[in-house]
Amino acid sequence: MIVECKSCAAANRLPASRTNEKAKCAACKATLLPLAHPIAVASSQDFDELVRDARTPVLVDFWAAWCGPCHAVAPELAKVAGRRAGAVIVAKVDTEALPEVAARFGIRSIPTMILFRDGHEATRVSGAMPAEAIEAQLSL
Repeated sequence: MIVECKSCAAANRLPASRTNEKAKCAACKATLLPLAHPIAVASSQDFDELVRDARTPVLVDFWAAWCGPCHAVAPELAKVAGRRAGAVIVAKVDTEALPEVAARFGIRSIPTMILFRDGHEATRVSGAMPAEAIEAQLSL
């Protein structure tokens, strides 16, 4: 998966299996982990690798650019990512860019958030809500 450095904005390739280890930006050497912000999933291969290989639970937000409630929930997911850094990875899947991933999980309304544990769907919730409700409903 690709992780953007918050210090210099450089793109860094990071295997999902190493998200619980130490990692530094190749360009500026700033610390990349733990992930305290949502990451964008660029391909179905990256999605599969992340869900399959991550050592921590993965919270995936299925969204689209035209969706108003998706824009409302985005800062709430950023709060979840910041508060749960190291304990959960928050990822975003654009359903317009990756319709095959959305179809695979039967996404019919957005935003829909699915929590994956050990490569399998654990629970899901749909609709915009505050960070506290997301955490409570998904048992984070």
